[in-house]
Amino acid sequence: MTDRYPVHDIEAKWRRRWEETAIYRVDLDHAGRPFYNLMEFPYPSGEGLHVGHVYTYCGADAFGRLRRMQGYDVFQPMGFDAFGIHSENYALKVGVHPAQLVPVNIDRFREEQLKRLGCQFDWSREVDTTDPGYYKWTQWIFIQLFKAGLAYRAEAPVNWCPQDQTVLANEQVIDGRCERCDSPIEQKVMRQWFFRITAYADRLLDFNGVDFPEASIKRQTAWIGRSEGAEIEFPVDGYAASIVVFTTRPDTIYGATFVVLAPEHPLVAAITAVEQRRAVESYVEQSQRKLERERLIGAEKTGVFTGAYAINPVNNQRIPIWIADYVLARYGTGAIMAVPAHDERDFEFARRYDLPIRRVIAPRLEEADAPLKEAYVEPGVLVDSGPFSGMPHQEAARAITAWLEERGAGKAAATYRLRDWLISRQRYWGPPIPIVYCDRCGTQPVPEDQLPVLLPPLEQFRPMGTSPLAAVPEFVNTTCPQCAGPARRETDVSDNFLDSAWYFLRYTSTEYDDRPWDQERVRRWLPIDQYAGGPEHTTMHHLYARFIYKALYDLGHVPTDEPFKRLRLHGMITKDGAKMSKSRGNVVTPDAYTAQYGADIFRMYMLFLGPWQEGGDFTDAGISGVARFAVRLWDFITSGPPSGHPEPDVSEEAERRRQRLIARVTESIEELRFHVAIAALMEELNWLRDNAAGQTEQQWRRSAQTLVLLLAPLAPHLAEELWERLGGAYSVHQQPWPIWDPAMLEETTIEIPIQVNGRVRDRITIPATADRDAVINAALASERVRSALEGATPTRVVVVPGKIINIVA
Repeated sequence: MTDRYPVHDIEAKWRRRWEETAIYRVDLDHAGRPFYNLMEFPYPSGEGLHVGHVYTYCGADAFGRLRRMQGYDVFQPMGFDAFGIHSENYALKVGVHPAQLVPVNIDRFREEQLKRLGCQFDWSREVDTTDPGYYKWTQWIFIQLFKAGLAYRAEAPVNWCPQDQTVLANEQVIDGRCERCDSPIEQKVMRQWFFRITAYADRLLDFNGVDFPEASIKRQTAWIGRSEGAEIEFPVDGYAASIVVFTTRPDTIYGATFVVLAPEHPLVAAITAVEQRRAVESYVEQSQRKLERERLIGAEKTGVFTGAYAINPVNNQRIPIWIADYVLARYGTGAIMAVPAHDERDFEFARRYDLPIRRVIAPRLEEADAPLKEAYVEPGVLVDSGPFSGMPHQEAARAITAWLEERGAGKAAATYRLRDWLISRQRYWGPPIPIVYCDRCGTQPVPEDQLPVLLPPLEQFRPMGTSPLAAVPEFVNTTCPQCAGPARRETDVSDNFLDSAWYFLRYTSTEYDDRPWDQERVRRWLPIDQYAGGPEHTTMHHLYARFIYKALYDLGHVPTDEPFKRLRLHGMITKDGAKMSKSRGNVVTPDAYTAQYGADIFRMYMLFLGPWQEGGDFTDAGISGVARFAVRLWDFITSGPPSGHPEPDVSEEAERRRQRLIARVTESIEELRFHVAIAALMEELNWLRDNAAGQTEQQWRRSAQTLVLLLAPLAPHLAEELWERLGGAYSVHQQPWPIWDPAMLEETTIEIPIQVNGRVRDRITIPATADRDAVINAALASERVRSALEGATPTRVVVVPGKIINIVA
C-alpha cells in the first residue's frame, strides 16, 4: 500500500505466525463453549474464488471472530466440494484429467486465495469429497438409506441435459434449463436411483426451533408445495377399476363434468375404446416429446377423448374420461376431476371441446343462475350441489370430504410439489453408487467392509449419454455379496449434492478411518450454531442436507433432528449496477484486489458495500475510501500518543465515545451489519485524530486499544500488527471482547437546532436533563436568534424535546 503501511509484509508475517502457533485449532473433545461456525465449501474450479465466496467467508469469519473474543471455542473448518459436473466440465474444457486438475485447483484455492483472506479456518480438518477416505462414507450413507427403504431404483420420466449428458434432479432445473450450463432440458424415461425425500415432506416444512431467514423458509415451503384437499375415487363405468383424483376443492365436485388423465397414466391403455385407440396413441406419443414446462404453460390446452366414462360418486352421473398433456403423471395422482366453472384451465379446455360447464359456487344464492364468461374462482356458497347447497364453500369442503369418507369413496389427503431426489448421474467424476446386481439375488448393497468402491482411473471419461464406467469390464464385473456368483456393479455415480449434504459431520472426525463421525463429538458440536452461504442453494443443498440429517437421525446415527440452528444467507453482489455473469465478463475475483490492496482492505470493502444479508454494488472506485481509512488508522496508532495539553473535558468525552463505539460495533456485527460497524470505526478515528492533543496519554491508549480490538474481526492482519505495536500480548484474537457500561451511553448534553419563523438560525448545546423553561431561555439567549428576531417579541415558542425549538414572532 505505502511505505508507511507495508500491507503485504504484515499480512504474510501474521499468516505465518497463526500457522506456526495453530491459533485456530480447537480441542473438539474438551471445548467448554462450543460454537460451530460453518460456511458453504466451494467447488475448486479453475476460475478460482469469486467475490461471492469472499462475501460469504469474510462476513461469516468476522462473526466467528467476534464469538471467539467473546469466549467461545469457535470451530471454523473448510474443505472442497470437488466431485461433480462442475469440476468435470472444467477438466474437459482444458483437456486435463480431473484427477490431475482437481488437486492443483484445490492447492490454488487453499494456498493462494483462502489463506490470504485471513479467515480463521482450521485447516487440520480439511475435507476433499474426492478423497476415498471421504466418499467411502458417502457410499456408507447411501447404503444406510437403501437398507431403510429410502433409496430405491425406478423407471421414471427424468430431466435430461443434452449438453452435460446426464439426468438432473428437479431442483437443478431452472425455468426449463440446466442450472449449470443453461441448456434446455429434455424429457426421457430412464431407470434411475432416487432418495425418498417426499417421505420427509411434512418434517421439512417444520421450522420450529431453527432460526432461518424468512425468505429461505418461504422458498423451501413453496418448493415442497404442500396442498391439502381430498383423494376421491371415480369408478370407471364397465371396468373393475377406479380413477383416484386429488383435489384441493372437494366443494366443487358436483360441478365435475369430465375426468382428465395424464397421457402416461397406467389406466389409459386399459380403458381406451377401440374406436379411440389410434387417436389416443398418437396423442400420447406427441405428449412424450414435450417437456413438462411446455405442457404446463402451453398456449392452448389440447386433449383427446378415451371413449370411456367415469361415475361421479356424489350424484352417480356418467362423465367422459379424456387425456390431456396439461395433467402430469408426477403431480398428484396423475388424474383430475375437471370442474370448468371454477378452474381456468378446465374452463379453457371445456370451451375448446364443447364440454359441459356447471356452476356450483356463486357469490350469493340468488346468483346461482348467473352466466359464466370465465371460471369463477372466488369464495362463495354452494349451489346445485344436492344437500350441500347453501353452505359456505370452506364448510362444504369439509362436509363433502366427510360424506365421501363414510361411503369409502374418498378421504382427506395432502399432496406435494416436491418429488423424490434423483441422485443418479451418467458421468465419470463422482462416487460410484455402491450397488451390485445379481440375476439370482437381485439388487444388493456392497458390504460395508468392502467400502469404498473406488472410482477407477479412466482416460476416456467424456460423457456420451451412458455411464462411462459401463465401458470398464474390470469395474462392472464382480461377485454377488450374497451367493458369490457373477454380478454387475451399478455404473452410475451419485450426485455431488449428496457429497455436500453431510460434509459438516465429517469435519468433526477427519482423523478416523473406522467411522464417518464420532458420536460424542457430534453430540457436542451439532446442530451447527451458524451456517452461512448464498441463497441459490436454499432449495438444493440446504434442503438436501436437512433431509439426509433427518434420515440419519431416524436411523440413530446423529443426536438431533435438524443440522442447523441458524442459517444466514448473504445478498447479491452486483458490479457497477449489473448482475455478475461470465457472459457479461464482469465477474470479480479477489486476486487482483488483494495483490494491490491486501486482504484486509478488500475484506473491509466487501463488508462495507451494504447490509450483508442484502448485498451491494461493487465498484473499483469504492475501495479507495476503505484504503484511506486503513492508512489513516495505521498512522494514528503507529505515531503514538500525542504530546499536547490534556483537557479533562476532552478525555471525558473520549471515554463516553469509546463506550458508545463498543456498543455500536458489537450490535452491528451481531446483526451482520458490518458496514455500520466499519462506518462507526471510521467516524471514531476521525474524532480521535481531531481531538488527540486534548486527551491524556492513558485515555488515548485506552481509546486506541479499543479501536484495534473492535477492528480485529474485520481486518485481522492489521489489527494483529497494531495490537503488537501498542504492546499487547499475542494474539489480539485471543483477547476478551470489550464490554461497555450502559450508564456511560446516556447523553449528558444534546445539540438542538433553533428555528425562527421556519428557518434554522442556530444550534445550541444544552444539558440532556434541561427542562422546558431552561431550553427556551438558552434559545432566546442566542446572539443569532436575537439578531433574527430583530427586536420582535416571540408570539409562540414550540419545544419538541430533544429535537428542535421553533420560535414564531
